Amino acid sequence: MNEAERNAGLPATPQYRYADRVGDRLFVAGQVPLDSHGHLVGPEDPGAQAVQCLRNLERLLAVHGFQATDIRQLVVYVVGNQASLSAAWSAVADGFGGQVPPATLLGVAGLGYVGQLVEIDATILKA
Repeated sequence: MNEAERNAGLPATPQYRYADRVGDRLFVAGQVPLDSHGHLVGPEDPGAQAVQCLRNLERLLAVHGFQATDIRQLVVYVVGNQASLSAAWSAVADGFGGQVPPATLLGVAGLGYVGQLVEIDATILKA
């Protein structure tokens, strides 16, 4: 991870990078619901976790010179039942003002951090 990402308030990522820019594309790691200190946000609350994932994605985009309008596709991974998927999706929809880019919502058995319920991956391309 580079210093600009840390300065933007993203938590440290041991053993992997947040993103690689190649021309007009940004290849990003899935964004997780950790605050700038690496603490899980919203334990047991998929909506709050989705909001934090989007905040982290927004910060990451800004660091690399992209904007939310450059998001071409989202994949939202959610641990839990239908209510958890709905709560996460509602937060994502709110975060995009009801104008979500093409997206896939997936229920999964588990994610990388203890207590993590949501992770958001994105395809980024400058217009």
